[in-house]
Amino acid sequence: MVLYFSGTGNTEYIAKLIADGLGDECVNLFDRIRTNDKSPLYSDKTYIICSPIYVCEMPLFLIKYLKSITFNGNNRVYFVFTSGGYCGSAKVQAKFFSIKKKLKCLGCAEFVMPMNYVANSRYPMEDEKVIYSKIADSTQKVKQVVEDIKNENKLKSRHVWLFETLIIAPFAPLWTKYKLTAKDFYTTNECVGCRICEKACPLNNIKTIERKPKWGESCTHCMACISKCPKNAIEYGNVTQGKLRYLLKDYVPVKSEEKNIL
Repeated sequence: MVLYFSGTGNTEYIAKLIADGLGDECVNLFDRIRTNDKSPLYSDKTYIICSPIYVCEMPLFLIKYLKSITFNGNNRVYFVFTSGGYCGSAKVQAKFFSIKKKLKCLGCAEFVMPMNYVANSRYPMEDEKVIYSKIADSTQKVKQVVEDIKNENKLKSRHVWLFETLIIAPFAPLWTKYKLTAKDFYTTNECVGCRICEKACPLNNIKTIERKPKWGESCTHCMACISKCPKNAIEYGNVTQGKLRYLLKDYVPVKSEEKNIL
């Protein structure tokens, strides 16, 4: 069973390619997270957990949710991470999670995908050439990962140094709490009150009031709301003005039955 959460499509894309290659079930955790559905999971096959990387780790809300549910059936698990280029200490995080849930971790795979984090002033958004190159390289890499999983090989990823974990472990929760806030999100006059942003938020942090979205205090900076707005009517302070919004579906054709998915 392939499990995934995805904000702007990168992790979903890799998860579905892996599931297709394995002929396995692919489960989007989005609705389960939004509704706090903690019903047990069951799989005869090895679990494959696919996650984006936020603040050098798996998103804290995602790992918290995964810890709250029961994994029945097969007791083995692989982890697949998608990032802009650095997965931090997610590998260590995955190992500790596996121990806590009494699962046997068979390794991690890391995929470098296009950057979606438009709400930052440090790095510019990537141009089309870089985006297509990253998608192509990751698509090719999926083939080897699928073969390794079929053969029950241990997935290999880069070594995580102790100093990385010692820095990231206390840093990530603090950064998430104080920096990944929604207070700077706002809409321009282009907003038509379509509520797509509200429906796209995994944390139910957006409520439409008088046809305008209002952000609450729970935010993970997944960039789903700002990137999925059909009118580019959402901004984050003065950081995002004039910047490209990224969605994987704008670069990879989607199946006809998927076109209406947010």
